[in-house]
Amino acid sequence: MLRAEHLCKTFTTKRRRGFFHTEKLKVEAVRDVSLSVPRGKIVGLLGLNGAGKTTTIKMLTTLLDPTAGTYTLDGTDAVASLRSVKQRVNMVAGGERMIYWRLTARENLAYFGRLYGLEPQLLRERSEALLALVGLAGKEDIPVETFSKGMKQRLQIARGLINDPAYLFMDEPTIGLDAVVDRELRQHVLRLARQENKGILLTSHYMGEIEDLCDYIYILDKGRVLCEGTAQQLTKEIFGRRSYVLRVRADARRVCGPMRSALCAQDAQAAVEARGGEIYVTCKQDLSLAISRFCTQQGLALYELHEQVPSLEDAVIRLAKEGV
Repeated sequence: MLRAEHLCKTFTTKRRRGFFHTEKLKVEAVRDVSLSVPRGKIVGLLGLNGAGKTTTIKMLTTLLDPTAGTYTLDGTDAVASLRSVKQRVNMVAGGERMIYWRLTARENLAYFGRLYGLEPQLLRERSEALLALVGLAGKEDIPVETFSKGMKQRLQIARGLINDPAYLFMDEPTIGLDAVVDRELRQHVLRLARQENKGILLTSHYMGEIEDLCDYIYILDKGRVLCEGTAQQLTKEIFGRRSYVLRVRADARRVCGPMRSALCAQDAQAAVEARGGEIYVTCKQDLSLAISRFCTQQGLALYELHEQVPSLEDAVIRLAKEGV
């Protein structure tokens, strides 16, 4: 398991003070981040711009040393054992970075494989297998500059797997891709975790992608973990209330008063209001059975009853606006 505890990163910058003088300022990019990534799981890392996601990933990929805190990889101190840790991690970035356009796909993998010290025979075999895996078989000797965005991103994944890492960091891997390629890459990510038992840390601005792929999610704000949990747990924690919508064969406004009295006997915080021909119920507890029972007792024909479940995107937007 990858485990980071109380990671902090402080940068020193200079600010001009007056015409001739400057002063040093300390900027806390990451103040207190603790997280874990188990093998075979996909963990999401969310946050607005400036939340500390990029700095956190750079520390976890050993590109930056933490100012404070600990980081272990399967029990090994990552800071004290950089060489062995670097062999067990890799990164896939979105966009068109981290590959060389003037090289072919095969040459790119050969270059990065040599950086990891792979033996020539193993490197050739692994390159062929990875190019086939990401759908680039037959394109091995074509310059990358002629590739589409989707093909470049597939090559990015192959490059990120060239050292067969136990843990893979994926930073906006589907940015700028069309829907078809996006779906294909999501399937690749799921297969890497479920079938090849890799631990994956994923960042994305696409909330649907995080909800679909991630087993667990951390939300960062101002360099610290603001909240964590599954997508369902986070939305419940952030909103804290349930919402139901129902339609009955009756005047919705006349139903609200008696329904409110009945539901408040079970949940004192229940609120009932009519909007058009629909009735909206907000509450802390699960009142679906109580609503159905009330309609039956009152002889009301219940046409529709469903719970409105807020999305992860709704939750993150609320955090940004209200600082919940």
